[in-house]
Parts: sequence; C-alpha cells; structure tokens
Amino acid sequence: MSMKYISTRGQSAPMGFQDAVMTGLAADGGLLIPQSIPDVTGRLQEWAELPYRELAFQLTGLFTDIPPDDLKKLISLSYESFRHPEVTPLVRAGDLRILELFHGPTLAFKDVALQWLGNLFEYILSRSGHHLNILAATSGDTGSAAIYGVRGRQHIHIFVMHPAGRTSPTQERQMTAVLDDNVFNIAVSGTFDDCQNIMKSIFRDVEFKTRHALGAVNSVNWARVLAQIVYYFYAGLKVMREEGCPEISFSVPTGNFGDILAGWYAARMGLPVKRLILATNENDILSRFFNTGTYSLGQVVPTLSPSMDIQVASNFERYLYYRIGEDSERLRALMHEFDQTGALSIPLAPGEAVEPLFTAGTGTTADTLSVIGRYHREHGYLLDPHTAVGIAVGERLRKRGEPLICLATAHPAKFSKAILDATGSDLAHHELLDRLADAPTRCKSLPASEQAIRDFIVQNAL
Repeated sequence: MSMKYISTRGQSAPMGFQDAVMTGLAADGGLLIPQSIPDVTGRLQEWAELPYRELAFQLTGLFTDIPPDDLKKLISLSYESFRHPEVTPLVRAGDLRILELFHGPTLAFKDVALQWLGNLFEYILSRSGHHLNILAATSGDTGSAAIYGVRGRQHIHIFVMHPAGRTSPTQERQMTAVLDDNVFNIAVSGTFDDCQNIMKSIFRDVEFKTRHALGAVNSVNWARVLAQIVYYFYAGLKVMREEGCPEISFSVPTGNFGDILAGWYAARMGLPVKRLILATNENDILSRFFNTGTYSLGQVVPTLSPSMDIQVASNFERYLYYRIGEDSERLRALMHEFDQTGALSIPLAPGEAVEPLFTAGTGTTADTLSVIGRYHREHGYLLDPHTAVGIAVGERLRKRGEPLICLATAHPAKFSKAILDATGSDLAHHELLDRLADAPTRCKSLPASEQAIRDFIVQNAL
C-alpha cells in the first residue's frame, strides 16, 4: 500500500503522494507529512553502493504512488541539467568534507528539489488535464530554482514574491531575467517573512486557493523535503564507507529549517547520524529554540547570507509536531499561541535537551568573512556566505575527531560582493551569472499587502 499523507494540524483527510504534491499546504493550515517514517536500516549496505539517481529512485519510491517506471524517468529527467555526474559531489577542504549542492541550473541547493518538483507537477497535470498557478515566497534561491523548474511549461503559471532589495543583486537578476510568459516576479516592499505570511494566509483561504488552482513550491511542499533526504544518505553512507566510521555528523546552514529537517528525517529512517549541527546567522530564532526551548520572534537583520534572513521558519511546524508526541491538538494550540504572541515554549526538565540530535549555534557577519578568507588562503576553496556560516558554527561545535560533512548550499559567484569583501579580490564568477549582467528583466513592484498580491494573481492566473 502506498504512503498516505496527513496534516500536522490533524483536520485534513489523509491523501496520496500526488494529491499531497498538488495540495502543498493542507486545507487546515498545517503541513503535510508522511503517515509513517520507513525504517531502512536493513538497506544501508545496499544503498551505500548506489549512484545518486538510483539511490533517489529507491528512497523516493518508499514515499510515492508513482509507478516505478515513471518514477525512474522523472528522477533521471530531473538531474539531466546538473553539471556534475554525481549530482551532489563531496570535496575535501582541510579535514572537512563539503557536500556541494550547487551544480544545478541556478547554482543553489534548491535545484535538487525544484527540478524534481517541476517535473512532478508536469507529470501530474499532463495526466489530469488540469492547470496550476504556483505562489511562492523566496529569500533568494528558492525563487530562481522554482522558476527554472517550471519556466515555459504549458499548464503552469508561477508567481514569485521576493523582498525588494533584500536578496543579492545576482539572486534578483536570476529571477527577473526570466521572461517566459508563464513567469511573474513580484518585488514586495517588505521582508521575506512578510512574503511568507502573505503566501500562507492566501493558502489558508481554501475557496480562493481552489478557485485559482494554487499550488506551492516552497518547502511547505513535502516533495521538496523528500528530494533533500536523498543527499544525506548519499553523502553520509559514502563517507562512512570511505573512512570506516560507524556514524556521521552534518553541519547545515539554515533559515527556513527545510534542509536540516531532511537530515532529521534521514536519521529517523535509519541513517547513523551522530549530530546535526544547526547553523544560523544573526537571525537566530532556530538556534535560540534548540538551546533554550523557546521559539520567539525577533527583528529580521539583513546579513551577507540573505537566504537565511528569516524569523518564521516554515518547516519548523513539521519538527514541532514530532517533538510534542504527534499531538495535533496541542500543536494547533502552540501555533495559535505563536500567532498571537510571537513566541512559544517547550517545557524542559532540568538538564534536558530540546533535541539530542541537534546542536545549534550562530555565525556572525565577522565569522562569515573570516571563514571565507581563511578557506581561500589555506585551502584554495571559495565558500559562499551561507556555507561559511555552516562551517563557522560546525568548526566551533565539532568534537575532536568527529567526521563532519558541511553542506555547501550555493555557488560563491551568487554572492560576489561578500567574496570581494572577504578576500580583497573579485574571484567569484560563473559564466551562467556573468551572462545575466546585461540581460533584460521584468518584475512587478507591489506593497506588502495580501490584497495587492491576491489582485495580481486574479489578473494573471491561468
């Protein structure tokens, strides 16, 4: 029997994988999660020998209702555009392993999931004869990766909100230089959290969502998290085999909690993960929660790692559901409390950790610049500022001799100003991005108003 999906808030009927993909955010406002988490402990030895695409096929097959032949074709198609045969290769820098997740078409880790999701949408829509209007919010990389996943597709329009002036110039140009008729970029006069709140509020309006066939590509869509689980198994099993270690740790720069949540699911499935080191920049709501048990809003601080300039992490609700014993009623109460007060807390016994698997810390702007400069000098390796945050915190919290994989989430050329500041040289270039410098762009500027976004969707939806 294929996997069913339920809402964290417990008030939506279970549904199959393809329905979950098209639904995105559950009708009750919750996030869709698998009804159970498979235990793959007995398959680790077999999986350790598999190339990336075959591992992706084996793992995602546990969670989908797509016929195996079709699933294999979808996975193969999704990674055709990646410039490295391993899809997500591991490289050494000093005594760290760096998992390069930026070899897709937009040079960011989001491509791993969004190339897959774009093909999933087209597969489902072509069989149903329906259409889809995607609404997305981005702090930088999700937008361009989502656009490149669905640009030019007949049955899809995509509306991407980004906070005006709060992404890197390169990130903005990667989105706005796509002129396909089905792509609508919106610069919102606010923060990423404003964009995300508008998106979630619109999705909670079930009548509007249904009437305009709205779907989600943000990491509220379970298919995104599923695709990311694969590279934890791929990298973890490879390092364990090569180094003969019984378990592995990961350091993950995170803002919206989706990437590190995939690592948590991998551990729950049976990957021998010793620790997940959660790294935030000065926007540290997540690191504060895992160190204190209190999840409380602060002001969004602009940093050199803009994709992490987030306070409300949309995937946090998935983790919280498990943390409180899969109690949907209690979860609804906690999320209501957070909506009303901007804070929620998990009671902890003396000496109790919020989550034994997580260790959390913050990397500052000074840390970011220092790490970028040092890795270039000592190892000849350029880090983007998000990856540098992960390495700064990973180095600080790493235990002696602990095998550690640091996730590299973007190509440094996407953040050339930060590289220049850190190294004193204009080193960060990529031909794909250099070609965008003089490209024409198209973007609509709108206020941080839900009504303004609704009106724009109504005017331009399929």
